Amino acid sequence: MLDNLKANNRAWAARKVAADAGFFKRLLGQQAPKYLWIGCADSRVPANENVDLDPGELFVHRNVANLAPPQDANYLSVLQFAVDVIKVEHILVVGHYGCGGVAAAVDGKRRGLVDHWLHPIREVAMAHQEELDAIIDEKLRIDRLCELNVMRQVQNVVSDVFVQDAWARGMDLTVHGWIYGLENGHIKDLNVTVTSPADINSVYRMYKHLP
Repeated sequence: MLDNLKANNRAWAARKVAADAGFFKRLLGQQAPKYLWIGCADSRVPANENVDLDPGELFVHRNVANLAPPQDANYLSVLQFAVDVIKVEHILVVGHYGCGGVAAAVDGKRRGLVDHWLHPIREVAMAHQEELDAIIDEKLRIDRLCELNVMRQVQNVVSDVFVQDAWARGMDLTVHGWIYGLENGHIKDLNVTVTSPADINSVYRMYKHLP
């Protein structure tokens, strides 16, 4: 079954070896990527390809709507492993425009368990209801909520004890908030980068639209 995927795998591996004979031998060593990508599970947003990195260069965690929930053991395990064991230098929280998970969070339909998962996005929408209601175009309104969701997840990451403790130890660690455009393949920096605890207040002010 799925012979086409197996054939694709063999062809991909052959191309890698043809271009670089030692590629897979190097992967046998301890992985040491500089980046942790926290992104959406959407099949249209392949993390490594979006930033043109090979296997071994990007540590990846993906879920529906690129959430970083402080109660989720899966996310927390990835975060701790990336920070404390791999010692990544950059954490990239990456959403994307047209996110089905973000749209599903606020369309009023019931889908089951995923409704609980998406609850943090409804909280973001409620916190920014006035701004979002002022956007007449539904697509633009959802896209803005996608941006706000990324900003909120950056807050979750930078306030986590694993990240806070890493900074306290003097670790060089930066957290970024990005969003990806499906229509053009471009990544947009949302300018909520945090390099130390001193930067956190400025991100909170931007998220809340305070002066």
